[in-house]
Amino acid sequence: MFLRGATAADAATADGTTAGLITAGASPAGCASAGVVMVGGSGPSDRHNDTYFPPIRRHLVDAGLAVLSYDKRGVGGSSGEWRDATLDDLAADAVAALDFLRAQPGVRPEAVGLFGHSEGGWVVLRAATTARDGPSWVITNSCPGVTPAAQERHALSRALRERRRARPDVDIDGSLALFDRLVEVGRRDADFAEAARLVESAGRAAWLGDYWAGVDERLWEFLKRKQDHDPLSDTPRLRCPHLAVFGGADPLVPVAESIHRFATAACGPGRHPRATLTTEVFPDADHRIHTAIGTRPAPGHLTGLTRWIGGHTVGRPLP
Repeated sequence: MFLRGATAADAATADGTTAGLITAGASPAGCASAGVVMVGGSGPSDRHNDTYFPPIRRHLVDAGLAVLSYDKRGVGGSSGEWRDATLDDLAADAVAALDFLRAQPGVRPEAVGLFGHSEGGWVVLRAATTARDGPSWVITNSCPGVTPAAQERHALSRALRERRRARPDVDIDGSLALFDRLVEVGRRDADFAEAARLVESAGRAAWLGDYWAGVDERLWEFLKRKQDHDPLSDTPRLRCPHLAVFGGADPLVPVAESIHRFATAACGPGRHPRATLTTEVFPDADHRIHTAIGTRPAPGHLTGLTRWIGGHTVGRPLP
């Protein structure tokens, strides 16, 4: 049986070592646990996804699950550099974590799934379709159903409209046109110097907000590599149930369009019979499915996760 507690986990990957944390709750004597691998969002996300994962992890553990979360490449105890990676590389890390958790004593290998937040949703969808032995299920949490370029444009547009309330001089059309030009030069593999000159010549770098803040040569190369990744290249190939969770007030994700695209893919011919799609939208919740000014999980979010996992876990359901 698993004893309640946390242990360090180091999984060897093709590109180095992925370091993380396995947390497990007490299971009935003689009973193995189902498991969850949690994959963080964009940027230098660690095993805790700053402060976001611990409450979710605690809830999953209290439900009797074993949970593995890990540091992205080059973060915390993991070697490598996430800015040098592709989404395929990050998916390979998720597959390594999936295999590692399955191999742990007291874990039911046929009952381990993937949970990906935001960018991590794209990662776990790709991992689910490339793993030799796919996960039991996949949960995407605030994962856009559109490309990164489309998602960033949506977020920028919304942020500009909000900013214009206080600053009437904010140039929304000009800023979006500049963003579109950056995407175009990225598609033809322009280097960072050309992209920086484009922003400087436009004279509106300030209006690009978080998209351009902190972009350097290495990050520009990463953004170029992932900007046209389409999650719908993976969803038709799923062989397991998929739960897509959204906050209705998420300022970063085009929620209605994402649901439409995931649903359209789910209705396509040739889907695996186990590849069901469930969508949940929590009204007034943000990108982290929080309400009350971003401080608390939306009512029903965490209990909904364990209820859905229990109903879609191969073999014996959760207690």
